[in-house]
Amino acid sequence: MKRALFVLALMAALPAAAQTQPIQLDYTQFALPNGLRVILHEDHSVPLVSVNVWYHVGSAREKPGRTGFAHLFEHLMFMGSGHVPPGEFDSWLEGTGGGNNGSTANDRTNYWINVPSNSLELALFLESDRMGYLLDTMTPKTVDAQRDVVKNERRERIENQPYGMADVVLSEMIFPEGHPYHWPVIGYMPDLTAASYEDVVAFFKTYYAPSNASLVVAGDIDSAAARKLVEKWFSDVKPGPRPAPVANPGAELTGVQKKTITDRVQLPRLYLGWITPALFAPGDAALDVVSSVLTSGKNSRLYKRLVYDMQIAQSVQAFQGSMALTSTFVIEATPRPGHTVEELQKVIDEEIGKLQREAPSQREVQRALNQYEASFYDRMERVGGFGGKADQLNAYFTNTGDPDWFNEDLGRYRSLSPSDISAAAAQFLPADRRVELTVLPEKR
Repeated sequence: MKRALFVLALMAALPAAAQTQPIQLDYTQFALPNGLRVILHEDHSVPLVSVNVWYHVGSAREKPGRTGFAHLFEHLMFMGSGHVPPGEFDSWLEGTGGGNNGSTANDRTNYWINVPSNSLELALFLESDRMGYLLDTMTPKTVDAQRDVVKNERRERIENQPYGMADVVLSEMIFPEGHPYHWPVIGYMPDLTAASYEDVVAFFKTYYAPSNASLVVAGDIDSAAARKLVEKWFSDVKPGPRPAPVANPGAELTGVQKKTITDRVQLPRLYLGWITPALFAPGDAALDVVSSVLTSGKNSRLYKRLVYDMQIAQSVQAFQGSMALTSTFVIEATPRPGHTVEELQKVIDEEIGKLQREAPSQREVQRALNQYEASFYDRMERVGGFGGKADQLNAYFTNTGDPDWFNEDLGRYRSLSPSDISAAAAQFLPADRRVELTVLPEKR
């Protein structure tokens, strides 16, 4: 937060011409004969390097009855491979002062390794070995062990988490059965139980091929030397056919869907959800600003009115959940003791209606844009990890085909006017086409 505020203050102090200077980010891009796309970026500010791999597969690639495979694979990828004994992946990296992690989403699975720059070859060896030789050591026993880990993670994050089932139910309400976004990323318990070793092997062979992945090496590197190391370690990974693009069956809300569930919580909670434009589509950036105008900061409209002025809400937040096929806009509000979700919904609808009829002030919009720019430059200061430059290069390449899409991304926000924000709220947040989910405390 301190860093973001510093960047914000710095941006405000710069002349307007300096604030709109294009971002210069040099990179080298090439492809190996097996289909792996590679992006190299030099940043010599610190002696660190990040090896970042995106597999273009997430939970949207799964089928009904076989959900949770993408996330299960995230766990299996850390369990050893053909030339890396179980448990040594983390141990060898930690011995160099490095670290690593991964994550799974609807549209992708990513893995990153951060190491001192003199350990780049170790990181490339480890990453290439699990890409090419994971099946050499994977056994039914390994799959069963990680299946149990994932099932416990689901219990911890969803079933035993206050309001944990709400996100699952919300997606099921917004997207019809069979839609790639209908089920949770972590999968359903019966599907995780039913997954066989043969199912898992088939999933790996289909989606973990070099042709379905992109590799970014960013940091304190020499591009020519780094390319030789990439070719050395990844060229022997066997190629595979590139999977067909995910079919987009489309989704539409034609009315208001209402549902009430119970949970072991102290206070009720209200969720309102809409289907909105996909990542980078027209309206996506404007809805990010809509969410900021409504709930970001103490002076945002809903936060100020519900939490500070009326003091009837414990919390309120809104966000545009951008995804590749289509997105969702969700408002989540928790009343204070003695108040109801109906009271909150009335005020929320009033404020959305006001925003739809009247453009926000330039000050409100500029505050939201400043927050976004501060976050944007904060991410660019980091080479590795989630959201760092290596991750961003891979994200832009995956979603646009252009790794250096930084200027275009930031330009989506800089070009917005107050009337654009009002128009987006009017077009994409209709009161008669949404889902309304209420979570009530279980009766003792």
